[in-house]
Amino acid sequence: MKQTDIWVWVEGKGHKTATLTLEMLAAASLLAGQVGGRVTAVTTAGSVPSDAAMLGRYGADGVLALCHPALARFSEEDHACALAAAVVEREPSVVLVGASTAGKSIAPRLAAGPGLPLLTACTALEWKGRTLRAVRSLYGGNVLATEEFSALPGVALVLPRSYSPLEPVEKGPVPVEEVLLEAGSLPGRVQVVSEAREGAGETALEDADIIVSGGRGLGGPEHYRLVRELAQTLGAACGASRAIVDAGWVPYKHQVGQTGKKVKPKIYFACGISGAVQHLAGMRDADIIVAINQDPEAPIFQVATYGIVGDVHRVLPALTAAFRRRLAGMAGSEEHEGGKGHVWNSRCAV
Repeated sequence: MKQTDIWVWVEGKGHKTATLTLEMLAAASLLAGQVGGRVTAVTTAGSVPSDAAMLGRYGADGVLALCHPALARFSEEDHACALAAAVVEREPSVVLVGASTAGKSIAPRLAAGPGLPLLTACTALEWKGRTLRAVRSLYGGNVLATEEFSALPGVALVLPRSYSPLEPVEKGPVPVEEVLLEAGSLPGRVQVVSEAREGAGETALEDADIIVSGGRGLGGPEHYRLVRELAQTLGAACGASRAIVDAGWVPYKHQVGQTGKKVKPKIYFACGISGAVQHLAGMRDADIIVAINQDPEAPIFQVATYGIVGDVHRVLPALTAAFRRRLAGMAGSEEHEGGKGHVWNSRCAV
């Protein structure tokens, strides 16, 4: 085993590397720096990535491309099998996987095949001598536990926003190694017959600087439009509590919380959300939290930067109208780049 080799599984959205992968490269760079090691970005997309140079700018010392026609479409079993075979052969010290929907499915499969130790919900990793330790966020973020890998290689499933991507650095061409997997080397028990991509053009929750989320306090699915209207005005992403996702008001991709997405935006609007611990686990690290709720005793106010006690059906339209007037005034008096979202982020006026 090469203790100094740190691998990062590269997750892509279409032909674009996920922001979460850049966070994992930052984590890997810190680990590699502690032991004078090397960071390898490992892609299971089926072909050599077109953005290998970008992976290098964000911390990768090299790229390992596992290639097979069956990997062109995402099947958790096949991708995990290809990655596990490479880990067994080359024995890096650890494989970092971002805790996205895909990552949460890949990591346990990767660990289970060759019997590797797996630590989930990691928020920080560090070497103590030859031992790799991880800080894990448990019980909705209320408990932080430090644990050690019982053996290496290991697999670490790292929560989003635990690390910030490095500042990109130009360092010339990054070596890319292409490994052609043999026919029949993958299980192939699941065949992807078609793919449909939801929310094309929308800002992903994990990448958004501003998020407007709605909860059961909205009263009904027809009132979620109030959330969308404010989000559209601010150039924000739309979020939701588990309660309204379970009720079928909005798709799961909007869910923020312990069983949804963990986010860390600059501004988070919680509209009609009481603030259950499961929801707080996904958004409490936002820079600014604006809470709107009729109940002055709602737990959400305990973490809010700004609180508005009032009816969301009256407050949200008023806020949307006020922001529209303010942004229209700025657009008329200032020249700027980046649109409404840029002006709002630079002002951070609430």
